[in-house]
Parts: sequence; C-alpha cells; structure tokens
Amino acid sequence: MAKGYAYLLKCADDSYYTGSTKDLERRLEQHQNGEAANHTSSRLPVALVYFEKFEKIDQAFYREKQIQKWSRAKKEALINNKAELLNELSKCKNDTHYKNKTR
Repeated sequence: MAKGYAYLLKCADDSYYTGSTKDLERRLEQHQNGEAANHTSSRLPVALVYFEKFEKIDQAFYREKQIQKWSRAKKEALINNKAELLNELSKCKNDTHYKNKTR
C-alpha cells in the first residue's frame, strides 16, 4: 500500500502544479474546492494528469521537489510517458554553457 504520492495537476490556465500527499483523493478534493495551494485555488478547475506512488511520504516529497525544478517540456514528457525524452530535455540549451562545454 502506498504511503505517499507525488502528483501533477493541470490548471484551468494551462499551468502545472506539482505536489505530494499521503491521501491523493482527499488532496485532489481540497484542490478542487480551492482549499489547497494558492496556485491552484485561483486557477480552477484542476485535473490530475500524473501521479506516482511511494512507500514513504518523504520519497514522494523528494520527487515533488525534483519535478518542480523541471521545464514544462520535461513535465509534459513525464505526463505523456515519454521517458526516452527526459534525458535530452535535461540538457542545458544556454549558448554560453554549450560553447564552453564543446571546447
């Protein structure tokens, strides 16, 4: 039985919200009722687009923090089960960094 969940919501304004919880069903209800995060309460309705189960809540929290740092494209690859794209989407596209790395 899962003890924690990391999840992604798609908000009415097309933004994403990443969270973690011990009770996914209850937390989704809170989001829909505007009782959860400020980000989602002003962007209702929200839809659950992705979640992962974990043995411990701290693992779910760690995964939440990891996903929060990701680009929109990388989050969408995760949502769309395109694991093969995750590594490529992690690469730095900054011209300065790229030029220095190729020397």
